[in-house]
Amino acid sequence: MVDFRYGPVEFYLVGLEGDRPEPGVVAALVNLLDTGMVRLLDFVILSKDDDGEVTVTEVEDEDDRYGLGETELSASGIVGDEDVAELAELIPPGASAALVAFELVYQRDLASRLAASGAVVLASDRVPAPVVNALMDALDDAEEEGE
Repeated sequence: MVDFRYGPVEFYLVGLEGDRPEPGVVAALVNLLDTGMVRLLDFVILSKDDDGEVTVTEVEDEDDRYGLGETELSASGIVGDEDVAELAELIPPGASAALVAFELVYQRDLASRLAASGAVVLASDRVPAPVVNALMDALDDAEEEGE
């Protein structure tokens, strides 16, 4: 088996009310990290003023200003300048967002086994939870109407 140090990584750009995550956002993040299913690699706060100027704040290890406590960033710096520039375009003027990079730890073993077998992942796509839930609700409603 190929021994990967990291599994697949996903970036999340989360819109914020204000210039920092609310405690509930940080608590949800810490709870997810505690499951061991994901590992926090990098955490960046992007703020865009009314003129469109972007301020980038790298959240460092054990930075209590953001409520992360003793949370360790496993690969601080993996979010690059190109990522920031591209994703900052999605933030409206006068708003801010958290850019979070997660390693999908639960997929590391699968990725290792696929690579060892000679297989290559040709594509990967994710359907956002709101879309899946709306689709399932619509299917359930259609099923109830058909009964």
